[in-house]
Amino acid sequence: MIMCAIAGILGSTGENRDVLESMLKTMTRRGPDQWGIFQGKGLSLLHARLAVVDLEGGRQPMELLHKGVHYHMVYNGELYNTDELRRELRKLGFSFETESDTEVLLNACIAWGDGAAQRLEGIFAFAFWDGGRRRLMCCRDRFGVKPFFYAWKDGALVFASELKALFQYPGLEPRLGRQGLCEVLGIGPARTAGAGVFEGVRELKGGCQLTAGPEGLQIRRYWALESRPHEDGYEETVEKVRHLLEGAIRRQLVSDVPLCTFLSGGLDSSIITAVAARAYQEQGREPLETYSFDYVGNRKHFKASAFQPDADAPWVKKAVRALGTRHRVLRCDIPSLLQLLPEAVEAKDLPGMADVDSSLLYFCRKVAERHTVALSGECADEVFGGYPWFERSELLEADTFPWCPDLEFRRAVVKPELWESLQVEDYVQARYQQSLAEMPALPGEALWERRRREVGWLSLNWFMSTLLDRKDRMSMAAGLEVRVPFCDHHLVEYVWNIPWAMKAMNGQRKQVLRDAAEGLLPEELLRRPKSPYPKTHDPLYEQLVRARLLTILDDRDAPIHSLVDEKALRAGLLSDAGDYGKPWFGQLMAGPQMLAYLIQINEWMSRYHLTV
Repeated sequence: MIMCAIAGILGSTGENRDVLESMLKTMTRRGPDQWGIFQGKGLSLLHARLAVVDLEGGRQPMELLHKGVHYHMVYNGELYNTDELRRELRKLGFSFETESDTEVLLNACIAWGDGAAQRLEGIFAFAFWDGGRRRLMCCRDRFGVKPFFYAWKDGALVFASELKALFQYPGLEPRLGRQGLCEVLGIGPARTAGAGVFEGVRELKGGCQLTAGPEGLQIRRYWALESRPHEDGYEETVEKVRHLLEGAIRRQLVSDVPLCTFLSGGLDSSIITAVAARAYQEQGREPLETYSFDYVGNRKHFKASAFQPDADAPWVKKAVRALGTRHRVLRCDIPSLLQLLPEAVEAKDLPGMADVDSSLLYFCRKVAERHTVALSGECADEVFGGYPWFERSELLEADTFPWCPDLEFRRAVVKPELWESLQVEDYVQARYQQSLAEMPALPGEALWERRRREVGWLSLNWFMSTLLDRKDRMSMAAGLEVRVPFCDHHLVEYVWNIPWAMKAMNGQRKQVLRDAAEGLLPEELLRRPKSPYPKTHDPLYEQLVRARLLTILDDRDAPIHSLVDEKALRAGLLSDAGDYGKPWFGQLMAGPQMLAYLIQINEWMSRYHLTV
């Protein structure tokens, strides 16, 4: 497993070493352990490494001479079927000098070429150079867990794990056009798959591979979800879900460095922890270490709601007691949530989920003091239909993204003339319709079942992608690799076609998952209502972000003045406390998070010297 950052330049000769090192320096947090640079004729490959497996044997860029041809690779990710691939490749005559999965991946690409990606199980982004064909192949994992951005400049292909690295290339500068502004103002913190936000920058979509060589540049999809009738009965479905999920969790426990799990006491994280704890016990290892997250003074200010019916702390205690883990509670102080907003922007290169990002960055840094790898429960709600918009009619039936059913609030904070000139509503609706058109339909499906499939499709391709991007960028900025077993493609492929009546058996969301976890967890944990990632309820946070945004608005040189309606802001958001009506992006971004998002936009524009 190689957790890191990659970058490269194809088609440019005589690249200045200083440029290459500058690209690497921007991504040091993703790869603090080792740096590597390969320079060949018309090709440069760069690698910054956070070592997880085979600390010495996994150095990159990796080169291999096979049948007189030189091959090179840079790789970010981890493969969960390394041993199987290695055995298969040995049968084909390949030999191995290390335990690194980089060497396995490099040989796999030599053996199977463009068909290699389909054989991989894991999370990855890599670039493979075939010296014989003078051809570069770049691939990204099925759900785009690991990032990959690219741009063309003066006939050269420039790519990197992070946007900031691209802009170290001479002449490639961050600029905003209509698309980027509509992404940030109308869709953000989500992002259209493939959009790099900045003009001229693209993102390689999950499940796709890019090739560049004498035949030009081509992009093709190597994996996609398929819709088909579900033929298993309920009991068989439950058993298959359990088998697939346990297999995914156990495969992701492999590591040569300390591993832990995030444990909120909710269903999803508790299942992962239960399987991991049992595996550790079977192996005779020390008890599994776990972490939960909270905020200083949160117990005093917590107020139950339909979205967050109870606090995590009592449930964490029950889970720890039942599973026998070594547990630590991490608490973030309120000033740190504000102070880390700029660093969260730096980690993501874009405005993000406000304090939902900054808190995760804080927690990951604390976890990274003792661990290098963690397992987390993201994606279960997207895969199994755990969100309110799968049931609440006003959200389910909304002819738009259900986590943002209208743009009224966004319109209210943007300059009216800018909003109209950008035609933000048209842009958002076009992205929504485009996404639905890409969904694999099931002929003959009832209209109500099709709509839930559509909402599931939107959740997987937009909401889940946002959370995966958040998790990767914040954790890697802290030097921590976070794995997401619920994102295993075998599991997702199977659950995708389970009908809603089974997913929500007896009218209970995620019931099929609860039944699949029978025997792993105490009954009370199995039945706990959904509770999201924790937020602070302390009014101090709202006071701090309001004061910070007012300070920004008082600065006439602040770049956000080109975007926002200052008068409307001062009369609205900055005068009334509370949730301000409709959320900006799901319930995780309501109330003070809206203000914090605007703070992040200003920081982002300032950092990249962006103008409108």
